[in-house]
Amino acid sequence: MQGTAGSRPAFSSSITEERIVVDDGVGLATVVAGDPAAPGLLLVHGFGGAQEDFADHVDTLAVDHRVATFDHRGHGASDHPEDPAAYTLDRLGADVRAVADALELRDLRLLGHSMGGMALRRAVLEDPLVGRALVFMDTSPGAPPGIDPEVVAIGAEIARTHGMGTLKQVSDELDPLGSEAYQRVVADRPGFREYAADKWASLSPVMWATLAVEITRQADQLGELAAAVTVPTLVLVGDQDREFAGPSRAIADAVPGAALVEIPDAGHSPQFENPVAWLAALRTFLASL
Repeated sequence: MQGTAGSRPAFSSSITEERIVVDDGVGLATVVAGDPAAPGLLLVHGFGGAQEDFADHVDTLAVDHRVATFDHRGHGASDHPEDPAAYTLDRLGADVRAVADALELRDLRLLGHSMGGMALRRAVLEDPLVGRALVFMDTSPGAPPGIDPEVVAIGAEIARTHGMGTLKQVSDELDPLGSEAYQRVVADRPGFREYAADKWASLSPVMWATLAVEITRQADQLGELAAAVTVPTLVLVGDQDREFAGPSRAIADAVPGAALVEIPDAGHSPQFENPVAWLAALRTFLASL
């Protein structure tokens, strides 16, 4: 049964599970739903997320799209390589393109959330025609301002030496992406707290230590992105997402013709925090293509 506003997110029986092995041998757990002849829509989750982050909306979006989502390497049911070299934003961008190609998604629309938006950016810079349309959601064109890279480096060392359990205690205290909207979902949605804990437990410490550092130290690519994008673009951001509101506006201002929609009463994950407004904004954009 697909998740609803009062339950833990889960996919409905309409999805098909796939395991896509990319060119470096890493297997990516993937789900797909909808008519194979329909336009493709690939939903790319963020750092510490999971494919179930979009489970509430797959059936609705699959009415007129071939919808797919997957666990990033080092997350969820995908493979967890032990080599730190397996985890880079460029590699995640290549995974995005590999999943779309393996599923033969046509007339492709791409949505990237947070780190998923960074992977989408890298995919676009590698191939500006990777998608027919782009959605950047609560993401940034470079290192997110306001997240201290030195603090993240300490977290990476904790992950490497003491494991994810110890890191979780530190992360819960700092709560860098917390918002009133997110805390409302945790308090009001049965099973959501357990879902968040399960996602954390599924993370590779090697992945966390490697990608967290790269995310907070990456170069700004706003100019390159603006020059590369020639397709319709939507930028979505929760109005309580204090770390990513400014970077999201910067993307919308720089990319020619891009539209910005701020989701009210939402933080870093508006698909959970204000799902009605988030889905309406996304579907309006998709219908305009």
